[in-house]
Amino acid sequence: MTVERERTADGTIARVATIFLTGKECPWRCTMCDLWQETLETDTPPGAIARQIEGTWGRRPADCTTVKLYNAGSFFDPHAVPDGDYVAIANALNGARHVIVESHPSLVGLRTMRFRDLLRSRAAGAGDAPSLEVAMGLETCHPEALERLNKRMTTTDFGDAAKRLRDNDIALRVFLLISPPFIPPAEQDAWLTASVDFSLACGASVISIIPTRAGNGALDAIADDGEFAEPDLSNVERSLELAIGRVNGSGARVLADLWDLPRFSRCPTCAADRLARLATMNLTQVVGPAPSCADCGEGPAR
Repeated sequence: MTVERERTADGTIARVATIFLTGKECPWRCTMCDLWQETLETDTPPGAIARQIEGTWGRRPADCTTVKLYNAGSFFDPHAVPDGDYVAIANALNGARHVIVESHPSLVGLRTMRFRDLLRSRAAGAGDAPSLEVAMGLETCHPEALERLNKRMTTTDFGDAAKRLRDNDIALRVFLLISPPFIPPAEQDAWLTASVDFSLACGASVISIIPTRAGNGALDAIADDGEFAEPDLSNVERSLELAIGRVNGSGARVLADLWDLPRFSRCPTCAADRLARLATMNLTQVVGPAPSCADCGEGPAR
């Protein structure tokens, strides 16, 4: 479990626990993904997910009432999270006020609504029911790149799943890639802003932008073919600036994924200041002044 700070819909800063669950490997095998390393080759045994949550959630800080249940796949895949576990999972999340899970758009349906209802039924009293948020990976709205990422969905499929969430009072979090493969460098900014706009049109309350990381084998081969280059820290900074500019006034928040971000830095002198700036921008949703560096001579690329 990790605990981090995150800006909420009302502008306050909450402590959010992320519980990384071990379960059945995701069947989609998306080109950019390496999460299969922390999964099982067989179906998740009944009760295993609930036991993992019970053993972790109780150790959270007392003021932490938001939880992300991330299982390196889809929470509503019955091979990864058995249907029979939903009751025990809802019971294990005692004290949670907001629950975030991940899902492929094609699996948003009756299981999603059942889990929402179970969370509501576990409320101690009126107004205590945890709200549910589903995180879905759009990655990009570039049609050719989306197809080649092996997401096995279209933007229409994504929009339909988003509408099902919206119609059932479930919040939407969207994952977008920074510098995804198959998009020429000169077009990356335009497609990122188009993807942010599409996410907003789908009703996203949170847009998480994630640097595309090499190292899973598939992306390395694509890089060898000249169709992918891992972003550097300037790309991440510029992408967050652009995305914040698009969401301002919409009520949504955009968050840069800060995990393992030092790997994208090319200059050790200014890395800490630039990473701190990104963290501050996540919390304030305001583009702050860029630090200057005498060694590398650059702040964020413009």
